[in-house]
Amino acid sequence: MYDFKPAAETAKPDLYHDLLQAAEALTTGERDGVANMANVAALLWEFLPQVNWTGFYRMVEGELVLGPFVGRPACIRIPVGQGVCGAAAKSGGATQLVEDVHAFPGHIACDGDTRSELVVPVVRAGEVIAVIDLDSPELARFDAEDQAGIEALAAMLADRI
Repeated sequence: MYDFKPAAETAKPDLYHDLLQAAEALTTGERDGVANMANVAALLWEFLPQVNWTGFYRMVEGELVLGPFVGRPACIRIPVGQGVCGAAAKSGGATQLVEDVHAFPGHIACDGDTRSELVVPVVRAGEVIAVIDLDSPELARFDAEDQAGIEALAAMLADRI
């Protein structure tokens, strides 16, 4: 049995260190990218407070397609360049840290309760192969520490999904 839940009130740097170690442990040696995304989506849900969606969109034939996630049902396909996820994919690797999704031009509302979002591209060989998408019902839930932690996770996963 796996039990990777962090201790309450863990400082963000420690939380992301522990999250990265847990993701490393679960994905090392596993060749199936979908299985790895599924376990990491679950880890993100367990590790991050105040989130209402954690998961992946995969780049498939030039558009983002829903991958493993935890949360309410979501948009299945997102064109590159549309919404926060599409903006991250179009950027070629630039993280999108959005304090208020309702102020983001072209925001796609899959869950009306979402107020802030963090989307980090997963890049392999210079190409975006997926994005990690985190949603929160709180305004400005994500900050630079969250961004750095999820960027480190995306870098580690680039050859595992």
